[in-house]
Amino acid sequence: MDRDLVALGGFIGMFVLMALRVPIGVAMGVVGVLGFAALSGLGTAMNLLGNVPLSVLTDYNLAVIPMFILMGSFASHSGMSRELFAAGRAWLGHRRGGLAMGSIAACAGFAAINGSSVATAATMSQVALPEMRRAGYNQGFAAGLIAAGGTLGIMIPPSTIFVLYGVMTEVDIAKLFAAGVVPGLMAVAFYLVVVAWMGWRHPQALPLGEPHSWAEKWGSLRDLWAVLVLFVFVLGGIYGGLFTVQEAAGLGATGTLVIGLLRGRLRARQIRAALVDALRVSSAIMTIVVGAFLFGYFLTITQFTQQAVDWLVSLPIGAYGVLALVMVGYLVLGAVMDELAMILLTVPIVFPAMMQLGFDPVWFGVIIVMAVTFGMICPPVGMNVFVIHSIARDIGLAAIYRGTMPFIAVDVLRLLLLCAFPALALWLPQLLGL
Repeated sequence: MDRDLVALGGFIGMFVLMALRVPIGVAMGVVGVLGFAALSGLGTAMNLLGNVPLSVLTDYNLAVIPMFILMGSFASHSGMSRELFAAGRAWLGHRRGGLAMGSIAACAGFAAINGSSVATAATMSQVALPEMRRAGYNQGFAAGLIAAGGTLGIMIPPSTIFVLYGVMTEVDIAKLFAAGVVPGLMAVAFYLVVVAWMGWRHPQALPLGEPHSWAEKWGSLRDLWAVLVLFVFVLGGIYGGLFTVQEAAGLGATGTLVIGLLRGRLRARQIRAALVDALRVSSAIMTIVVGAFLFGYFLTITQFTQQAVDWLVSLPIGAYGVLALVMVGYLVLGAVMDELAMILLTVPIVFPAMMQLGFDPVWFGVIIVMAVTFGMICPPVGMNVFVIHSIARDIGLAAIYRGTMPFIAVDVLRLLLLCAFPALALWLPQLLGL
């Protein structure tokens, strides 16, 4: 049987199953096993199906993902997200678009203790969106802003996407976390500029808020000590050499639980809800990881991966031409595919090609994470957009997508700047001696 035709049939089958609304992890796993069976026999494929899930789910390096998700879940259920938004509202709420600016700041702060884009968007949509709606903000723009702010969850460390990329490419995860800080702060700054510009162009859509006294402003900061302690404890421990990234994830989740208990914010009901939420998200992620590994083994025996790498490297358009082609490919895939699936499916192909073309693996990790964030807010899939729509049913998907467009525009600008000036991502890891 022609291996190229089998590989092509595998991709077509996977996208057909996705179009039929089969979960993407299941779609990749089914096609991977069936394709492997077509080329190597049913017995070999069944052995693959028995071994791969066990090896993936018991991989110590991947344990960091559910632990960081649990950390964010405990933080959300203990009210830290509301404290972050309250502080942003107190300091910025009196400005035109101040609640929107406060929401961006809160998203950035929550991202620092939560590694999930979807969790950040879901949490902040329940905290900030009702406040902006009561204040008279344009609903589509407010929802689009939170969808875009949610993408900070996979750029500002800790980040589950950086973890997956690091595990797959054997790049130091601590370096990746450090490299994501400056681009993440750039995203915050650019989003704030978008809000200020929208407030200037369409003042009726972003009304002025009520001013807060200095006592209220300083008082709002007192409640942020828990977030600061967790951020310093986790990242300070990693870069101070006290513990590994995997240990930091476990200790961060434990620390968040302890702080919530000591503050009286986490009781039996909240702990149970946090555990259920973390289990639900972790299960979905690990299903995608298992499915991607099964599909990856299938592609390996078809020799599609190596052929694709050779083709990319041989293109007569130069290294940056190939990079531009890869970025366009991610923009297209982001419109139809989950960001985790994109990373797991494409990194085995594009990473070897980028390394042969001489790009830095840490810098490319930042670039690829930035590229997949577009998929979180781009039509027609836009996972963050769907999450917010499921919470605020009366705001149409089209309105939310329109609200994300200014943020997508500055994200493209940020990506171009990172491509032109790699030092923006590599400066901090070098400063830390990593």
